[in-house]
Amino acid sequence: MTDDSGISIIRLFDAPRDRVFQAWTTPEAFAYWYGGELEVPVDGVAMDVRPGGAWHLVVRTEDGGELPFGGVYREIVPPERLVFTLKDASAPEGSEGELVTVALNGLGDKTEMDFQQTGGTLSAGQYAQAKAGWTGFFARLAEYVAH
Repeated sequence: MTDDSGISIIRLFDAPRDRVFQAWTTPEAFAYWYGGELEVPVDGVAMDVRPGGAWHLVVRTEDGGELPFGGVYREIVPPERLVFTLKDASAPEGSEGELVTVALNGLGDKTEMDFQQTGGTLSAGQYAQAKAGWTGFFARLAEYVAH
């Protein structure tokens, strides 16, 4: 799904659920895959992985610019579920941003991830761009968890 209300992506990873969850919740792993091909310096990643805890990072663009992202964890159920807010510099003032839900279903030595981003703060075109970005990020995540 991609429309003016959010994004839905289901992805199968060739890795156990604990490893995929760890890749979402540790700075070194998150820095590796979150930016896709762009650089995310691990020293610029902060993660307080608990309900009410904040997270933030900075993605460096190819032209040397920086894109900050951040939010607050709402729900943490290791190793099956993460819910957090996601906000970048383009988010409306006073907005908490988008709500991201990551549900991980263990399938033996594989993991099915059901990713949802909702909130309605983006246009349909922005959601399409975000979905393309997440798809690239998840390709790097697949590479990370497979090793």
